[in-house]
Amino acid sequence: MGKDPVADTLELGSAAKEAQYVHGVYAAIAGHFSATRYKAWGRVHGFLAGQGAGSVGVDIGCGNGKYLGANPRVHVVGVDYSSELAGICGARGFDSVVGDGLALPLRSGAFDFAISIAVIHHFASAERRAAAVREALRVVRPGGEALIYVWALEQHGRRRFDADSQDYLVPWVVPGGGAGGDAVYHRYYHLFRQGELEALVEAAGGCTIVDAGYEKDNHWVVARRTGSSPQHGS
Repeated sequence: MGKDPVADTLELGSAAKEAQYVHGVYAAIAGHFSATRYKAWGRVHGFLAGQGAGSVGVDIGCGNGKYLGANPRVHVVGVDYSSELAGICGARGFDSVVGDGLALPLRSGAFDFAISIAVIHHFASAERRAAAVREALRVVRPGGEALIYVWALEQHGRRRFDADSQDYLVPWVVPGGGAGGDAVYHRYYHLFRQGELEALVEAAGGCTIVDAGYEKDNHWVVARRTGSSPQHGS
């Protein structure tokens, strides 16, 4: 990527980084992004397939809704910060709402399960990532489970990153999307070291990690809610 990928963001606070390099980008690329998202990852599909018939879940950061209908025996509500992506879900016939992962517009303990796939790595500080985990757990009933995926620093696939840094601006190219050529947008990512996601989930409290692993250059965790759901912002 040439120069230090976070050099241009050093003067920005965490919320401002997300506004410019996450929310603004997804608003601009929603249609192109949606066209590239159609295949369910194996572990996510397995988690959804394992939910009991009639269960109700939530996909936090649902994107174009590729997981919302993955298991027809359950009902999954999609939440996304991007009104453009939530609108794509609605046009596909799925239940979706616009919402902030740090303050979900959902009742505590309302869902049997939750998924957060490739979302929490977009929050630009450790405190905001921890708050996003707590929100995911808050909306799950005691005994319910949350599956969380984040990009891994330990890349075994085609992406390669400097192991000395965990924070990057990763380019997204829309062919022919710019004046006279391609449009290039940069999304903020925090790449998780091995064990970092587990530590984040454990620090959230009120849950037990029942499974964890690595898939497609991502670390993932399944956490089971063991106590009463935390309140908004706790």
